[in-house]
Amino acid sequence: MAPREYGQFSGITRAMELVGERWALLIVRDLLVGPRRYGELAAGLPRIPSNILAARLKELQAAGILRRAPRSRVVVYELTPYGRELEPVVLALGAWGFKAMGDPREEQIITPESMTMDLRSAFRPEVAASLPATAYAARLDSAELRIRVDGPALDVGREDGPVDLAFATGRGIHRLLSGELAPDRAIATGVVEVLRGHSDLLGRFASTFNVAA
Repeated sequence: MAPREYGQFSGITRAMELVGERWALLIVRDLLVGPRRYGELAAGLPRIPSNILAARLKELQAAGILRRAPRSRVVVYELTPYGRELEPVVLALGAWGFKAMGDPREEQIITPESMTMDLRSAFRPEVAASLPATAYAARLDSAELRIRVDGPALDVGREDGPVDLAFATGRGIHRLLSGELAPDRAIATGVVEVLRGHSDLLGRFASTFNVAA
């Protein structure tokens, strides 16, 4: 159980007791992308002290939110069905927090897990449903993702495969996802570099992923 108690009988209070401790929801966020070994979780959260990571994992496991599972010769952490119920909460928080992000600071990084969940937060299935199926390769700082949109279905992963548009960008992608920067301006100003494919497809990407819409 999480160590902090607020002394109120309330669903929101109980939720905060379970996942309101620092780093807890970011651990859940990364596990929503998929099971992770301890070292992978630590690498994806480079500022988390090892004792805090161990404590949070223990608390989340005791609360039934995640579990340890053997995979081949290693042990991974994965969300339980109860833990996966947090996905819409995390996505909604991501979309809400996106509006207050401002400009990135020099020390801030993008991880594959954080960008995957940001894309899920910004995804507009109602727009994608009317567009042709499209696959993108996005190089985001050190994160490289393959993004496949087929109607209202979204799949974000790190495997290789054919794509319709490959592009490189950095932390400035938030200006594209927020609608602050039009796709043609993103290319003209160097925020986005088209590596392969037709540059017009960046407009399709921007309309499919727009957290401000």
